[in-house]
Amino acid sequence: MENLKACVVPVRFREANEREQKEFEQQLERLKEYYGDVAKFLHLVQAGDELPEADAIIFPQLIGAAYRYKDQLKSYDKPMVVLTSQFGTVEMWDWEIISFLRSEGMNVFSPYNIELAKVILRAIAVKKHLVGAKFLMFQDEPGEGMQANIFKRFYWWEQQCTEQMEKSFGIQIIYKSWKEVNQKAAEVDDASAKALFETWNVKTENLNDQYKLLPAKLYIAIKEVIDEAGGVDGIGANCLNESMHCQTTPCLVWNMLFEKEGIIWCCEGDTLTMLSTYILYQSLKQPIMMTNIYPFLVGKAACSHEKIDDFPEVDEPENHALGVHCGYAGFAPRSFCSKWKMVPKVLEIVDEKAYMIDCELPEGDIVLAKIMPTFDKITVIPAKLEKYVQFPGTDARNASLIYYQNGEGVMEELSSHHQMIITGKQKAKIEQIAKVFHWEAKIIQ
Repeated sequence: MENLKACVVPVRFREANEREQKEFEQQLERLKEYYGDVAKFLHLVQAGDELPEADAIIFPQLIGAAYRYKDQLKSYDKPMVVLTSQFGTVEMWDWEIISFLRSEGMNVFSPYNIELAKVILRAIAVKKHLVGAKFLMFQDEPGEGMQANIFKRFYWWEQQCTEQMEKSFGIQIIYKSWKEVNQKAAEVDDASAKALFETWNVKTENLNDQYKLLPAKLYIAIKEVIDEAGGVDGIGANCLNESMHCQTTPCLVWNMLFEKEGIIWCCEGDTLTMLSTYILYQSLKQPIMMTNIYPFLVGKAACSHEKIDDFPEVDEPENHALGVHCGYAGFAPRSFCSKWKMVPKVLEIVDEKAYMIDCELPEGDIVLAKIMPTFDKITVIPAKLEKYVQFPGTDARNASLIYYQNGEGVMEELSSHHQMIITGKQKAKIEQIAKVFHWEAKIIQ
């Protein structure tokens, strides 16, 4: 998928003198060089004149006349990005005008570095693209299946969740049969699957050659559905709870669809995770992984689920968690990871021929983030991925050890066991994404 671009209209004030007009033109050319990869620049408009169809306003220059145009600027009802310094960022002399416009109810952004500005512009483009975006989900009986006692509790199965998500963002969630697509996969001949798998150059460990063909067959069957739907932006399946319908797991399929077509993935049919992943990745363009989070404060309730005796010994156990999903640290595309390979399955509820991905994001600064089920708030937990810990013979063969500063706050504010791990210090950037979508950013630190 091509990079999304925000359509932005530069706005200039008539009161600018000859020198200021020349400076405006020079600055606009700089901004096109800085941001041409994330924004499409429309013809400039004089403040107060009618705007063309656009996603946002860009101010390459602000002058005192802006105070007197407050009513006209407010009537535009567009996000405004101030990029007035020669370095493509906000000029500090403009903070008073920015503060004034914000006090009048305008959504004004004042990025202080280029990457932050690009995140804002990408988020604006993502918000526009979501209107009409297609998310494809394979499932048959939501909540029923191999672990119905657990899965029936999840909000993403509820019709009201689907309806509110579609209403809030303008997306379309297309449901297809997981059973049927797996039946079609079983009809794919071995030769076609083998030829396809060999082109993927996937690192494997202790996997039967015949088992390796199964995800290639599933890819071929799923790709037919994608091509029929057209323009699919995200994909997922009720792969665990309805594992009785499939001989394998779809993780490698999701990886290849991301590598080849930029299609975002989710696990276990979690449409909230798919939406969170789509918005955060497309806005940040940073490595992202879905996992289950197990705070140490949960105690034996968490340990027993993963079949481990106890959490590892650490300082400040109240501020630590494990990240574990399907036996390993989580799922992410291989381009994001420092380690990535197909390995035999761990969980009892999946077929014996299934596999899992043992992958690792780089250690260091991360954030945990996910949109809340009200779709008007996002939780953001600055953290560190300290290292990976192993529990042989359990459902946590290779888990990430995560540290954050406010474990009690995490326990109070978490909305789901599914969390997104995003590499780097992303708190400030996610706060700007939240402003684009008019969410409350709930920072837990």
